[in-house]
Amino acid sequence: MTATPPDPDPYRTPGLEPGGGVAPGDTPPDSGQTSGLSHHEQKPPSKAASRVVITLIVLFAVLVAAMFVTRAFLLE
Repeated sequence: MTATPPDPDPYRTPGLEPGGGVAPGDTPPDSGQTSGLSHHEQKPPSKAASRVVITLIVLFAVLVAAMFVTRAFLLE
């Protein structure tokens, strides 16, 4: 099953001249259209979220480094 085209049929539209044009002063027929968004767009992450991730990565790296330093002192 095929969908019907969104544009009006020029053979059945009143006011159209041969070839599909309109007479001077007439308004052409509207085409079918879709406006607006089809779904809600999410907001980009805030700068605070990226700061939290960076802080967690730095804290993890410091913790791992402290474990290596502690282990090195215990093995001496």
